Amino acid sequence: MNPAVIRSEVRYHGRVFNVRVDEVEFKPGHTTTLDVIEHTGAVTLVPVDAEGNVWFVRQYRHAAGQMLLELPAGTLNPGEDPALAANRELQEEIGLIAAHLEEIAVFYLAPGYSSELMHLYLATGLTASALPPDEDEVIELAQIPGAQVLAHIAGGEIRDAKSLVGVLLAARRYGWTS
Repeated sequence: MNPAVIRSEVRYHGRVFNVRVDEVEFKPGHTTTLDVIEHTGAVTLVPVDAEGNVWFVRQYRHAAGQMLLELPAGTLNPGEDPALAANRELQEEIGLIAAHLEEIAVFYLAPGYSSELMHLYLATGLTASALPPDEDEVIELAQIPGAQVLAHIAGGEIRDAKSLVGVLLAARRYGWTS
C-alpha cells in the first residue's frame, strides 16, 4: 500500500523553492507530518575540454558558510528542457558552450525532504560563448586535469554531492585514478 496524503499545504513560496507540509497516512490510523521542499529540478555538468581538464567554479555558498569548489550547475526554469538549461549554465558560469552533451545520470539530491531532481551531463566539444552571469553569483573558475580530480576529493576540496557524483562518474568513464 502506498502512503496516502491526507492534507497538503504550501507554507512558504520562495524564489528557488517552496516549502510544503503534508500529513501522510502510512498505515491505517497512523499519520505523520512531513516537510517537503518543492524544487523545479536542476542540472550539473562535467565540462571536459580538449586537453582533458575539468572546469569547476569556486563560489560562496551561504548555507555552508564557505567557498566551495563545484561543477557548474543551475536550477531549471519551470518546464525548461534540461539540456538547454545545461548549456545556458555553461555559458553563464564558465563562458563556454558544449557541442556534445550526454546525460550520464539523473538523481534526487535529498529525497527524504526535497523533490529536487538533478540531471547530470558530460559536456565536451567546448568553445567560447558567454552569457551574462547571474547577478547573485560571484564565481572564480578553476581547471583541474582529469587525472587529478580524485585527489581533490580525497583532499576534501570537493565536498558537495552533485560534484562528487559527477566527478566519480566521469572518472570511471575516462579511467582517472588517484
